[in-house]
Amino acid sequence: MLAAVMSVAGTAQAGDREREEEWAIRGVIADMQAAWNRGDFAAYMAGFLRPDVVFVSRGRFQRDWQGTLDHYIADYGGAPDTRGVLCFYDIRIERLADDAAQLVSRYHLARADEPQYGINTRLMRKVEGRWVIALNHVSSVSTPDPDDRLLASDCRP
Repeated sequence: MLAAVMSVAGTAQAGDREREEEWAIRGVIADMQAAWNRGDFAAYMAGFLRPDVVFVSRGRFQRDWQGTLDHYIADYGGAPDTRGVLCFYDIRIERLADDAAQLVSRYHLARADEPQYGINTRLMRKVEGRWVIALNHVSSVSTPDPDDRLLASDCRP
């Protein structure tokens, strides 16, 4: 009887830890979204593994963490209308190991010129007790996916 109670308690604790880790990962993404929307690209980049993040976008590898930051500043920096309003949503997380998870999400970058809709595929790693993005792949388009039931245009930061 005691073994059964201990087993149930252990399973409950494991489930609680799993939920805590998922919320920690979601917190990283929420913090990144908030940083982007206030124009703080350095804080946005805190969500990425430094210096060794692998970042793939537009069919190319970015150089590294600094190269990715430079890309954001050059392509999106300046005025809020250039930066747009970023929203990550439809976030799906699959834990792969105690220190690894796969995250797939939709995103919408709302701005008057060149709005973007797309999907991020991310390998999250837990490094020194903190979740960071070790690999980020972005697939973007200029029009929303007609099968997007969450309606990116209604997504608010």
